[in-house]
Order: sequence, then structure tokens, then C-alpha cells
Amino acid sequence: MEVYFDNSATTRVLEPVKDIVVKTMTEDYGNPSARHKKGMDAEQYIKEAAEIIAGTLKVSPKEIVFTSGGSESNNMALIETAIANKRAGSHIISTGIEHASVYNPLAFLEEQGFSVTYLSVNAHGHISLEELEAAIRPETILVSIMYVNNEIGAVQPIEAISRVIKKKNPAILFHVDAIQAYGKFVIRPKRQGIDLLSVSAHKIHGPKGAGFLYIDQRVKIKPLIYGGGQQRGMRSGTENVPGIAGLGVAAKIMYTDHAGKVKSLLEIKDYMIDRLSEISGVTVNSLPGDLSAPQIVSASFSGVRSEVLLHALEEKGVYVSSGSACSSNHPAVSGTLKGIGVKPELLDSTLRFSFGVYNTKEEVDYCIHVLNELLPVLRRYQRG
Repeated sequence: MEVYFDNSATTRVLEPVKDIVVKTMTEDYGNPSARHKKGMDAEQYIKEAAEIIAGTLKVSPKEIVFTSGGSESNNMALIETAIANKRAGSHIISTGIEHASVYNPLAFLEEQGFSVTYLSVNAHGHISLEELEAAIRPETILVSIMYVNNEIGAVQPIEAISRVIKKKNPAILFHVDAIQAYGKFVIRPKRQGIDLLSVSAHKIHGPKGAGFLYIDQRVKIKPLIYGGGQQRGMRSGTENVPGIAGLGVAAKIMYTDHAGKVKSLLEIKDYMIDRLSEISGVTVNSLPGDLSAPQIVSASFSGVRSEVLLHALEEKGVYVSSGSACSSNHPAVSGTLKGIGVKPELLDSTLRFSFGVYNTKEEVDYCIHVLNELLPVLRRYQRG
């Protein structure tokens, strides 16, 4: 049996997504900037995707800029917004549990003379609104806080965070990394006070190499890529029509019977938490139910290194993650796990199980069966 529980790293594309990607590669393959019919047909796919995505967020299609994915969206939101607004101030606020595609651009901005305050989190991965309020200075221009943490599934109170920010200074921009949240939550940037929002296609059963950045029309931001002036000059270069078309289809499907899809994910997540809790020496780091994201379960396994357990599971056909896929080639102690207070001896013994629309409870049962087989053997081996 093959069980894929690494959907927060990437997802298997939906069949209609595959179909439209193939169609735009083999039939409607024109350059969307070309003025002939092939080009206009290609351009129409981009317009339709923007309209679909804007509809899911209740924003204008003109506020959607297509990118190569979540990392580019985060880089553009942080670096180009900070540079564009430097005259207003040079202070940024974020958290200590952000994804590398936020943390590293912030480190770059610090090299350019910006100062960054990193907020702490509690044992459940949530920031303190009081600490946030105290961190805001007259020179603060940008706050960047992820909607859903990619390792443990902690959900930040986005609307409450925005209220704190805007009450102190309405001019401060609020960026939200929603890469693990889009498709799983109903997101309304205008209502929730979000100025910039990053999304990746391959986290919602869309194709790799595509994503978008929502930019409120009032935001002052510079382009990250210059060239032919595509996308109203905000992101030059020939658009990735197959990726954008696939993203649009994936977004439409994920937000059709959205409540039903989330309910199914929550049932699998809670079932996984219950079954893991039956195993001796396992500590679950994710909250059950709607207290955390519906697709992520983090668990620590005492007496076993995460890499060893990951590969042992792989041999049995179970695919999971030992951390963020984007950082897998540069292993280091997780800032998220340290931030929530995971015991030092468990920091290198933690796995992430993440679910998508194709997963079932039967797969959970198989995974638990394999864990019950492997853990006693691996623990004896590690002690030896």
C-alpha cells in the first residue's frame, strides 16, 4: 500500500488540472502577449484564472499578480514593499516561526539597513497580540505573519492581528503568507485587513511553478522583475499559462463544496491524532479540530531520529516529512519546534503528516500499523 502524507510539501494534481495544463501546452500554446488568435486564446486563460481567484477572495482581478510560486510571492511582498516604502520607515515585524521564504528575505532586508522584530509564540504556536502591539514603532512600515504554520498547523488570529496593527497606524502594511491556508480557509483580505497575501498552486492540488500575490490596490510596491511590462508592469516576463490555468482550476475546485472538503480533512486529521496518541512515547504537537489547520499533524517520537523513521516509513510505502520541504537540503533544528517549547531531546525526533483530498482513514490505519511495527525495533537499535 502506498500512502502519501506529505501534502504540505506538494500535492498530486487534480485530474481537471492535469487536463488543462496539457491542453495549454499542446493546443492553446500561444504567447499571451501575441496579437493573433493563439495569443488571445492564451491570454483568456490568464484572465479566467484571475477572475476565479479574485472570486474566492472577493477582491478585484486587477489585484492578483501571478508568480512562480509561494517563495517568489513572499520575496516580492517583503523586499519590494519594504524598498518602496523606505521613506516612511525601516522597521518590520514578523515572527520566529516563519517559513524560510519569509525569514531569508527579512535577513536580506536587515543587511540593507532595515530592522526586524521577531515575535515569540506560545506552546501552541500563537503570537501574543500584546507583544505585537508593544513592538509597533513610529517607523514600522510592514508586518508579515503567516496564516498557518507549515510545520505544526498553528493558525494565527489574522483579523485580530490586523486590528491591532491598523489601530496603532493604518499606514502599516500587513502581509500574510497564506501558502498553507489558501484552499483550507475562507479568506477575505478586505474584511480581514490583509494588504498582501501569498499563495502557491502546488499546495492545493495545482501545478508546481505557479502562484500569486494579492496586492491591495492602495499598496505602494515595486516590481521584482522588469522587462516587457506583462501583468500591468508588476511582473514582467511571458506568463506561465499552463501553470496559471491549472492554478485557476485548482482554486475553483477547492472552493467548490469547500466546507465538505475541510470537514473531510478535519476528520482524517483528528483520526490521525487519536491513533497516534495510542502509541507509547508519541507526543502530538498539533491541536485537534478547528483549533489548528485541517491538514497538518506534527508528532514527536521519543527514542528515534526523525530521518531514520522517515526512511523506515518510506520503505513501507508511507511518505511523510521531517520538516519544511523547502529546507530539506539544509537540515537544521526547527525554529518552530524550539519556539513552541518542544523538549530538546525531541527536536530531532519529529515528523509532519499532512493530508490532501485523496487521503483516507484506511491510509491512517496502515500508517499506524507500520509505526507500531517499526518503533520498537528502531528504538532498540538507537539505544544500542
